[in-house]
Amino acid sequence: MERVYQSGIKNNVKFFVGDEIEHTPAFKKRTLFIVGLEDVEKISDLAKKYNCTHIYIGANQSFVFDTNTIEAWDLMVIGLLKLDYWVTWDFDIRDYENITDSMVWTCEYDRFIPQISIKIPYIANLNYNATIKIDDNDFRSTNPGVWVHTLHDLMDRKKFTDWSQYSNDTTIG
Repeated sequence: MERVYQSGIKNNVKFFVGDEIEHTPAFKKRTLFIVGLEDVEKISDLAKKYNCTHIYIGANQSFVFDTNTIEAWDLMVIGLLKLDYWVTWDFDIRDYENITDSMVWTCEYDRFIPQISIKIPYIANLNYNATIKIDDNDFRSTNPGVWVHTLHDLMDRKKFTDWSQYSNDTTIG
């Protein structure tokens, strides 16, 4: 993914550091961002070197579900949680069902943040009445019901991160 860092526009970054700017439970924590699969020991060494207490896995939309690599992703996340880091795993909504088995163990950790990325292009074109429905596979399938939120309420300014705030990260490694 091509994006802006302190050193300019790059598209081949594997590691970068900065303070978490997205409004998650790790907001403002010093963060090591990981693009793609990496070795837990290498990640931990970099986190210590840059004083990071939070590791962001799947940065730059780098996680894509693959049956051949899901176990490695899971082991990376659990390995970092066992080292007492806060860990965010950013994945697309389309991969959610495929990785829920992996997340069963990781969700037991209080410092685990599953971040489900839902792309809604041209969101400003929707009117005030637009809603987001958190649904189930079928009637009474796996959830106790459904949740509906107005898009207007979900787009609260206190939860908004402008694109310009992403340019303060420093590439490393």
